[in-house]
Amino acid sequence: MAMAAVITGGVRYINGVPDDVVLASDYLVTPWEGEVLKAYLDRIPKPPVWTICAGDTQNVKPGMIETPAGCKARLERRMTKEFRPALIKCIPGFNKAPIAWRAMMDSLAWNIGTGAACRSNAAEFGKRQLWHASCVAATAFNKAGGRVIIGLVKRRTNGDATRIGEGELCVSGLE
Repeated sequence: MAMAAVITGGVRYINGVPDDVVLASDYLVTPWEGEVLKAYLDRIPKPPVWTICAGDTQNVKPGMIETPAGCKARLERRMTKEFRPALIKCIPGFNKAPIAWRAMMDSLAWNIGTGAACRSNAAEFGKRQLWHASCVAATAFNKAGGRVIIGLVKRRTNGDATRIGEGELCVSGLE
């Protein structure tokens, strides 16, 4: 499969997908969320929500089934058309930020929602181009259902033996 890459405004687009979305989806979101091909009821949120693929909840119905390619397309499409534009709107200069930081913010927004990501200290530090402080601030999002979840601690920080953490990726891309 041939890859087409175009650079626009400092962002490289790979087959029409921004570089930070590719990095976030392939190395952060899918490895940490997992890829569930049959819709399931996620009971951690209140109220519970139907979920599929790598944590996608949009238009998911009971009994729904997806393919791995369909999951990848859903994730990249939503991140490119919904999550990333919200971050661009709330963080001036988002496209000029380091790719690893942008990928961390994409992943954070996917996991906690764009509203929470935009109101976070991670976004506030990003607005001031304090990249390292932003990477560290994002590690605070380690709870679900009101309790600290060890998987979220690992996801937000240095990962585990098989997956890179958001914090680890974020700071590794800083100069």
